[in-house]
Amino acid sequence: MRKICVVITARASFGRVKTVLLAIKNRQDCDLQLIICGSALFDKFGSPVNWIEDDGFEITAKVNTLLEPGQVTAAAKTTGLGIIELSTIFENLRPDIVVTIADRYETMATAIAASYMNIPLAHIQGGEVTGNIDEKVRHAVTKLADLHFVATTAARQRVLKLGESPDKIHLTGCPSIDIAMGISKRNSLTFEPYKLYGGVGEEPDLAQRYLVVLQHPVTTELGNAQSDITCTLEAIKTVNLPTLWFWPNADPGTCGISKGIRTFREANDGLPIHFFRSMRTEHFLELIKNSACLIGNSSTGIREAAYLGVPVVNIGNRQNGRERGQNVVDVTPNTDLIEQAIRHQLNHGPYPPDFLYGKGDAGRQIAQILAEATLTFDKQITF
Repeated sequence: MRKICVVITARASFGRVKTVLLAIKNRQDCDLQLIICGSALFDKFGSPVNWIEDDGFEITAKVNTLLEPGQVTAAAKTTGLGIIELSTIFENLRPDIVVTIADRYETMATAIAASYMNIPLAHIQGGEVTGNIDEKVRHAVTKLADLHFVATTAARQRVLKLGESPDKIHLTGCPSIDIAMGISKRNSLTFEPYKLYGGVGEEPDLAQRYLVVLQHPVTTELGNAQSDITCTLEAIKTVNLPTLWFWPNADPGTCGISKGIRTFREANDGLPIHFFRSMRTEHFLELIKNSACLIGNSSTGIREAAYLGVPVVNIGNRQNGRERGQNVVDVTPNTDLIEQAIRHQLNHGPYPPDFLYGKGDAGRQIAQILAEATLTFDKQITF
């Protein structure tokens, strides 16, 4: 039986690969080892631990590696601590292959630990282009990885150009699209957000048109975090539609965004805005599916929202270069431009579904390859 170790480092990571985990768990020839670490263990940033356990997954190990979330020095130290702690976990579990996801700095720790221990490494969502420190991390992990599961044709070409062997690169689509496919026909909410997830602020009527906002820090522009989020807040205030706002992730700069939100709330009591820490991926995507527009800089706007045909206003440089569909309007962090883009999208959506990131079968494909592929951990550049 092949032991497959999947490392979850953030709240979004679980949603990204939930269908992969389910497919691995349901195979008779695989033993799923699930490690939770980094910001995925912090309630402040929406820990998915309870959701993981409620969905029937057994957590093999929890590794507390996150130091002083929101600081650049802490990001480097967290990576170092992650290498130390994950090395011990891998030594004890002795997995046949380790799976890491996307491009967070904790992902780098997973990749380094597995590589130095001669454990084959699989990487999901490599070959993409963005702004932020994520760009460097993603391509560095690609060079450490032995199996690649990419979401788009262009991503596959980039991984090839990085010198990876063609037979190690698998175009599967993005596994989060599997979940989006499951809720694509839900034309009304099947749960009560305020009752189920709490949060703070007004509780506007979601039977009306409403907006969803999720804006993370840009790690290469830390000095602008508070001013950037203030621009978005002021634009939302002017548009004056019911709004569901989600807290940012643990990247450096999150303190500036949090401060901007708190300052705005103190000065603008009574606006139709409700703030959530986080929620299950299925519920979050259902909210987006039934919203009038998604605003911010989350990759959800590029991936799942395109599949769901939801209008998106993408703010700033965090997603620079990432392939996107016609549902996205890009703007700089400027109050007037954000407002104009929102009003434009309110008049032009919804959009036709876009299958750029897959059609909803990635989880099964990835699990099958992980179970059946010939595993190696030594490689040479191919050009």
